[in-house]
Amino acid sequence: MSTALEARAQTSKSSILLAVVLIVFGMIAIALPMFVSVGVVKVLAWLLLFDGVAQLVYAFRSTGVGHIIWKIVVALLYLAAGFYLLTHPLLAVAGLTLMLGIFFCVEGVTDMFAYLFGPKIPGTGWLLLHGGITLLLGLIIWRQWPYSSFWVVGTLVGISMVVTGVTRLMMAMAQRQAAKA
Repeated sequence: MSTALEARAQTSKSSILLAVVLIVFGMIAIALPMFVSVGVVKVLAWLLLFDGVAQLVYAFRSTGVGHIIWKIVVALLYLAAGFYLLTHPLLAVAGLTLMLGIFFCVEGVTDMFAYLFGPKIPGTGWLLLHGGITLLLGLIIWRQWPYSSFWVVGTLVGISMVVTGVTRLMMAMAQRQAAKA
């Protein structure tokens, strides 16, 4: 076997392993959506804290009093938001879920308007379908809020992981078939 084929086979094996791990963790996320939702909020909180520290360091490297003060204010907002999310994860999950519901409603309406007032070319019917489903999902989240907070974020993360895992698995299997041929 040539070196290129060996490399492709090794890449295929690691891709399959990663795909299976993603699918398994995605199913766990779907089964335990509240834990995953809180986990997502905690990761977001830590990212805000790290970014707040970075903004603070960057503020003192800036020139001009106005720039320095503005960057310090931004850094303090990041730090405060990160600390708040860490200390109030359930409220953060509820807020994130409400924002997600609003986002889906706005995206759905925007897609539907784009279909209605845009050029009618082949395939634009999918835009209307996407808009309708996205709007419906947003309304479901909004109507069931705050109770939907217990399942929405974790379930969507789990579904995304499963879809990503299946996609990677199919691509790795196709690569493996191509390497054998």
